[in-house]
Amino acid sequence: MKKIFYFLMLCSITIPALAQQNDKYTAAMQKHLAGLDSAFNNPEAMLALANSFNRMGEAEKTQWLPLLLCCLLPGKLWLYAVGKNKDLVDDIAAKATEYLNKADAMNAKNSEISCVKSMIATSIFLVNPMVRYNEYGAISQQYLEEAKMQDTTNPRPYFLIGQGLRYTPEQFGGGCSAALPILAEAAKNMKLLLLLQQLIPIGAKR
Repeated sequence: MKKIFYFLMLCSITIPALAQQNDKYTAAMQKHLAGLDSAFNNPEAMLALANSFNRMGEAEKTQWLPLLLCCLLPGKLWLYAVGKNKDLVDDIAAKATEYLNKADAMNAKNSEISCVKSMIATSIFLVNPMVRYNEYGAISQQYLEEAKMQDTTNPRPYFLIGQGLRYTPEQFGGGCSAALPILAEAAKNMKLLLLLQQLIPIGAKR
């Protein structure tokens, strides 16, 4: 279920953006997006997709979306690296930040970009929570608050906040009860976003 929700949210970024692009760029993006589901539990395939989006970002100098996806996809790798090899995380996060800064320069104050900034900060503090949480936990939370203000209908910041609460011990203010209303807000916004995507092409034709 978590995998499906993550995939739908990823598509919710790309579908409206692709509708406004040229046919060649759109076809290339759709080709790579089609491989997302099969690559989800395959770190090597996920990294290959991230590299493909990076190459597209280098070729399409005015497009921020491939650079965002290049950073977002390794988010699964960060979680993998935290469990398998924590020494990799800082280097991966630094490289992702480099790409994300390029996307940010093209599309400043973007809610999705702020969410990925939060994910990067989270990946860094998860390497050593006892030492890093005070600094990077606060940074991660700040970016999510900015993401909510930048787009009040975006489900992703609510999903990330709820996910964080879900895995935070109850004695520190987390747990399922604390996460439920936040995740419910994410689900509500997700339904609204998918509905709007269905209506946008109709309005454009009229």
